[in-house]
Amino acid sequence: MSRPEPLRADALGPPAVPSARSHREREEARRERAARRAGRGSTAAPPRPAPGRSSVDSERTVPRDGRSVFGRGGGFDGDGPPRRPGGGPPRGPGYGTRRRRVALAAAVVGGLVLLWVLVGFWAPFAGEGGDRVRVRVLQGAGVSQIADILDERGVVASAAVFSLRVRLSGRGEDLKPGTYTLRRGMSYGTAIDALAAGPARNVLYVTVPEGRSRSEVAPLVRQAGVSGSYTHASKSSSRLDPGDYGAESADGLEGFLFPSTYELPRGASAEALVNRQLDAFKREFRKVDMGEARRRNLSPYEVLVIASMVEREAQLDRERPLVAGVIYNRIEKGEPLGIDATIRYATRNWDRPLTQSQLATPSPYNTRTNSGLPPGPISNPGLESIQAAAKPAQTDYMFYVVKPNTCGEHAFSRTIAAFNRDSQTYNSERAARGGESPTDCPR
Repeated sequence: MSRPEPLRADALGPPAVPSARSHREREEARRERAARRAGRGSTAAPPRPAPGRSSVDSERTVPRDGRSVFGRGGGFDGDGPPRRPGGGPPRGPGYGTRRRRVALAAAVVGGLVLLWVLVGFWAPFAGEGGDRVRVRVLQGAGVSQIADILDERGVVASAAVFSLRVRLSGRGEDLKPGTYTLRRGMSYGTAIDALAAGPARNVLYVTVPEGRSRSEVAPLVRQAGVSGSYTHASKSSSRLDPGDYGAESADGLEGFLFPSTYELPRGASAEALVNRQLDAFKREFRKVDMGEARRRNLSPYEVLVIASMVEREAQLDRERPLVAGVIYNRIEKGEPLGIDATIRYATRNWDRPLTQSQLATPSPYNTRTNSGLPPGPISNPGLESIQAAAKPAQTDYMFYVVKPNTCGEHAFSRTIAAFNRDSQTYNSERAARGGESPTDCPR
């Protein structure tokens, strides 16, 4: 029996192909293809080329549908979308649309901001403005001072923008001092034009302060350039009948001459001013709630009398209802009011200390010696005092005296003992000042 021949190399199959991948490499490629199919769009690294093949050759395979595997960007990601050049993650199909939307939104916001700045700077919709307002520009006032005045009076929306507009226009030297009648909410250009044109030369302005009597207003009217006698013109007028307000025996129009600043044609008469004041009073008085006064059985004229005393006594708006409440409380208890302003009205002494003889003057306006209200108003009150008199604060205060070292603030008290202590404090401070009023008001 002959010996068996040794096995030849080709006995187990065909010879190995030098460029073919090993079983291990084929298995790795299979797993990578399965992973790509399971998660399309994966950013995993592409498979390494098999030994013996270049990287280009290994990628130049043809997918089942026969399309080229190269994207427009030149990158390849298997079955997923093409990668960005440089190896970054792929961009979705809506990427460009989102960028355009963001850019459009930014442009819209920027446009709105620009429009807001332009509207604020030029104020094109303000026009001529609203309500009239009197503005006085002093001699020597600079652009910033004028801008602050206009801002405070509501003529323009911003002092800073007004100053900038004037400086950019180069018209700072054109703005003229004087008294103007402007309007609230004017455009910057209109306000600049008005101040550059200067104050009207054919009008005059008369300011009647709150709380002044007819005799005190008369010289102010004359100094303002009004012709004729204010004292005579304010005695009576067909424009208003005091009897309509419950004043059956009123001595003149005291109390009805509404305080304000009035614009009149140059050369206007005192009668024209009085008519304007009476018209203003009727218009403003209609705003007053008279419900509380009617419940107390007070006529409009009696409310006006109380308001005239409140106007003289109170300097702070928040104290006007308190002062009115003290007046009501003392009247209800039958106590004399003891308001020295009524004696000053009777004696026409508004500036000097009252003497003992004046304090005892036998006048129906002497509220130290007479109970109840005086016969008529002692001044011409403003709207705030009329409203306080019609609706006083509900308190049990019976007294008040000025607090020293304040600007007209009062100390209110319920008992005579507390009032005496407050009075002593006031008198001591007044004595320390050599008899001068111990108030500290800005000058």
